[in-house]
Amino acid sequence: MISINGTTLPSTTTYKVSIQDLSKGERNVNGLLLLERIATKRKIDLGWKMLTQAQFATILNLVSAVFFEVEYQDPQAGRKTGTFYAGDRTAPALFYSNGMVQYSEVSFSIIER
Repeated sequence: MISINGTTLPSTTTYKVSIQDLSKGERNVNGLLLLERIATKRKIDLGWKMLTQAQFATILNLVSAVFFEVEYQDPQAGRKTGTFYAGDRTAPALFYSNGMVQYSEVSFSIIER
C-alpha cells in the first residue's frame, strides 16, 4: 500500500490519510472572512503491530532522512507520489528474549512537504 524511496513497507495495521488545507485568513471591516488557500497537503498516520527489531530498524532507516519520497494510496487521487518528512516515532517494547526485542506497536505520521 505504501513505499518509501522505492522500498515497500510491511502491511500496516493503521493507515489513515488526512487531507489538510493550509490557509491564510482574516476578516474585513464587514466581518466577512477572507480566506486564501495556500496549499493542500497530505498527512498519513502509519502503525504496525508485532514487528521484529529488524523490521522496525528497516522502517526507521527509511524515514531517518529529513525528506524522502513516498508512493501511497490516496483516497482522493488514487496512487500518488510525494515528498514527505516523519513526525515523532514511538515503539513500545513488549518483551525482550534471546537478545531480541519484540515491539507491540510502532506508529508515526508522515507529512507532505
